[in-house]
Amino acid sequence: MESKRVIVAMSGGVDSSVAALLLHKQGFDVIGVTMRLYSLDESDVPANYRGCCTLDDVEDARIVCNRLNIPHYVFNVQDEFKQFVIDYFCKEYQKGRTPHPCIACNDKIKFQFLAQRSRFLGAKYIATGHYARIEHRPDGFHLLKAIEHDKDQSYVLFGMNQSKLSQTLLPVGWYEKTAIRELASAANFPNASKPDSQDICFIPSNDYRTFLKNRSNPIPGDILDTNGTVIGQHEGIEFYTIGQRRKLGITNSNPLYVVAINDKHHQIVVGEEKHLYKNTIDASKVNYIHEEPSGKIDVTVKVRYKSPEVPATLHPRGTTAVLDLKTPLRAITPGQAIVFYTQDEVIGGGTIDGSSNKPEVIHDMYKNNPMTTNPAVPFA
Repeated sequence: MESKRVIVAMSGGVDSSVAALLLHKQGFDVIGVTMRLYSLDESDVPANYRGCCTLDDVEDARIVCNRLNIPHYVFNVQDEFKQFVIDYFCKEYQKGRTPHPCIACNDKIKFQFLAQRSRFLGAKYIATGHYARIEHRPDGFHLLKAIEHDKDQSYVLFGMNQSKLSQTLLPVGWYEKTAIRELASAANFPNASKPDSQDICFIPSNDYRTFLKNRSNPIPGDILDTNGTVIGQHEGIEFYTIGQRRKLGITNSNPLYVVAINDKHHQIVVGEEKHLYKNTIDASKVNYIHEEPSGKIDVTVKVRYKSPEVPATLHPRGTTAVLDLKTPLRAITPGQAIVFYTQDEVIGGGTIDGSSNKPEVIHDMYKNNPMTTNPAVPFA
C-alpha cells in the first residue's frame, strides 16, 4: 500500500495551517513540522513585524496540530539557514548583486533539508502553504500558477524538478485566499486572521543596510556617471541596488539612479532614468521543470516577485539563457530571479546576470577614468 504520510512545513501562518487541514481531511497521515530558522530577540521585534520565527508562530503551529490531533515537531535548522540563506544573502550584496533569500530558503531548506528529514519520519511527501499548483500528467509533473493569480507564489519555486515535484504537495494553491481564511476560521485556528508574512524573517527591522554593515567589511569607492567621471564617493557597494535613487549622497540637476555596480573595482555607476531600461537579459543557473527547449521559444517572464509578466523570446543555452524582451523593463537587477512561463505554467527560470540596451543606445563608460583597467562595462 502506498504511503500517505506527509510532513507539512508549518510556519505558524494561516496558509501552512490550512495545508495541514486539507491534507488531513483528504486522508493523509499528517505530521506538522516547524523549522526554527533564526532566533529573534523578541525585545527587538517591532510591533508591526510581519515575518516568522517568533515564539508566537511556533505556538500557533502547535495549537493547530493539537486541534487536528496530529504530531508536531520543531526542527532546529539555524546552522543550515545561516549557511544557505543568511551567508548567501550577505555575499551576494558584497558582489553588488541583490539576492532573493526566500528562493534560497525554499531550495535549500524547505525542499531539500525537509525532504531529507522526511525519510527519517517515514514520510513520502512534504507539503507547504505556497500558492501554486502541481499537476501530474502523462508526461510528468507540471508546476502551475495558483488559482488566485494575485497570491501566486510560483515565481519562488522555479528551482523545482521532476523529482522534487513528485514528492511535494501544494494544496492551498487550488483555493482563493478568502476561502483559506474561511477554512481556518471554521476550524477555530488561532491564526485565521493573522496577516501574511512580508518581511525578511531574519531582519525584523527591515533595515538590511545595518544588518549587512554588522556582518561585512564594506570597502569605500567611487561613484561614476555614465561617462566614467567620478562624481562622488560611497561607503560600500553592498548598500546599493539597481534603480536606487535615495541615499546616494550626490546632487544633480536631474534625478540620478544606480544603473550599474562594478564589484571588481568597487564602483557605483549612476545615470538618468532612461539608462535603467533594458531589453535583453542574460541568465545563469537556469533550471527547467522538464527538459530544456530544443530551440528558441516565446514565453512570458517575471523579473521580480510582484512584477507583471512581459513577453519575451527565450534562447536556451544549457545552464544559461538569453531573454529578448518585447518591451524594455526598468531596473533589471543582477541576483534576482527571472522565471519563464507559458500561460499558467512555469517552464523554468534562472538568476539574472546582466542586461543590455538596444544597439543604438551605447554608452562609452569609463573613457574619462584612466585609473580603471578592464572594467566590466554594463552598457555594451
